[in-house]
Amino acid sequence: MFTGIVEEIGTLKSVKNKTEALEVSITAKDILKDVKLGDSISINGVCLTVTDFTESAVSFDVMPETYRATNIHELKQGDPVNLERAMAAGGRFGGHLVSGHIDGIGKIVSKRPESNAVYYEIALPQELIHYFVYKGSIAVDGTSLTVFGVEDDKVTISLIPHTMEHTVLGGKGPGDRVNIECDMIGKYVAHFLNGQKKEEPKSALSKQFLSDNGFA
Repeated sequence: MFTGIVEEIGTLKSVKNKTEALEVSITAKDILKDVKLGDSISINGVCLTVTDFTESAVSFDVMPETYRATNIHELKQGDPVNLERAMAAGGRFGGHLVSGHIDGIGKIVSKRPESNAVYYEIALPQELIHYFVYKGSIAVDGTSLTVFGVEDDKVTISLIPHTMEHTVLGGKGPGDRVNIECDMIGKYVAHFLNGQKKEEPKSALSKQFLSDNGFA
């Protein structure tokens, strides 16, 4: 479990492609202070398991499902990536509940400055739009952000200078693809409500029933 508060920007050191599977190594600093084999770390919003580490780098395996569902396979050697360790039980909760399980890939369609903020419009797969509400939460490449607009096929987010500087989103623009995770609570609510939409049972009460039982 994560909060969407990026701890540092790492750099993709190497990537080994095995058809629809990858082995990736990322150079980092802060997240290596207490790293252990088997730890969960968010890479651009994707929850991956530590398979090896050194004093300056950490390695992960990427399975086919993750390869197909995220933009991890689009990364190249030298690319920057957002990094966040799994949430500590006693730590501060600065963002929102983020699982690290990507729901889809969005595409930045516009980027414009407004005062001290930068607004991004991101086109989303149609099946994800209904999970978002005005001023609700969204994770974009693992960064916890607030939704400031929802349209038929896109959402609007806004980044402050700190987020622009300390996440990979600051260097992205129109045409770039980003990992999207919907608000976890919203997904559970939608799943629960959809489960209630079952066909109402037909009533046994009819004119024939009433007639047969002396109510004609």
